[in-house]
Amino acid sequence: MTFFSVLLALVIEQLRALSQSNPIFALLQYHAESAAQGFDAGKRKHGMLAWLVVVLPWTLAVGAVYYILYRISFALAFLWNVVIVYFTLGFRQFSHYFTDIHLALNNDDVPRAREILAEWTGMDTVDMPVGEIVRHTLIHAVVASHRHVFGVFFWFLVPIGPAGAVLYRISEYLARSWSLSVGERTAAFGGFARNAFFVIDWVPARLTALGFAIVGNFEDAIYAWRNHARQWPDANDGVLLSAGSGALGARLAGPLAELSSIETLGSPDGAPMPVGDDCTPRTLQSAVGLVWRAVILWMILLLMLTIAVWVG
Repeated sequence: MTFFSVLLALVIEQLRALSQSNPIFALLQYHAESAAQGFDAGKRKHGMLAWLVVVLPWTLAVGAVYYILYRISFALAFLWNVVIVYFTLGFRQFSHYFTDIHLALNNDDVPRAREILAEWTGMDTVDMPVGEIVRHTLIHAVVASHRHVFGVFFWFLVPIGPAGAVLYRISEYLARSWSLSVGERTAAFGGFARNAFFVIDWVPARLTALGFAIVGNFEDAIYAWRNHARQWPDANDGVLLSAGSGALGARLAGPLAELSSIETLGSPDGAPMPVGDDCTPRTLQSAVGLVWRAVILWMILLLMLTIAVWVG
């Protein structure tokens, strides 16, 4: 049932992408903002209480509905799984930015590419060269593909099923939303949400990185993972981006990269050699292929697991 739930949800999502203005997401936003306003008193423990107040009701409700429907009918439980995976996936929620940037660069419309990237990331893209546009597009696309696709896959496969997918999606949203400086929100409030999502995402991030290595350049991906992951402030993102960089053969230097690891081919003191070439618009097409090959890999593994369960 798990394989077909994911497959059907992916097909539906490709045919009709879920809008971010849908009522379910609006309700979650309202719930999260209400909890933030009600609990933010400047201490970390208040962030923990608010996180539990938001995450637990949604996760437990989805799990309870699945259990009830499964007791009534297998078909109803299957449909519930499809609905939950559809609402928690977000492939098309970020891919249109990526596609539009790719199209703009192919048409030599660099100002339009800068405009789309700024809208997507909130970065200052004025006078940004093409190589940097591509690099930042790839960075955000690699992380987004994991958080909107592969991370959801992993948590849907754990024994709690659809409740796990909801847990992952809400945790990711709270970590991102509560880290923003909004109104009088304190810096300490979002700390627990960020740390909770880091723990929740630790295993999925490494499995996604391994998937990128398998379907891409394995040797360079593993080398970059081992030697360049520390270029990124977030360890999970560092694993994803370093492995993705090696798998693609594209140099995605992080903000904490040392000069010697970017501009030289290694040094006598043992500095790691850079991996990949400079980013070009052609690299964006390679990234599309990498992500889709990784999706197919996950689906094949899920199908094999489903067959093993049936045979067993």
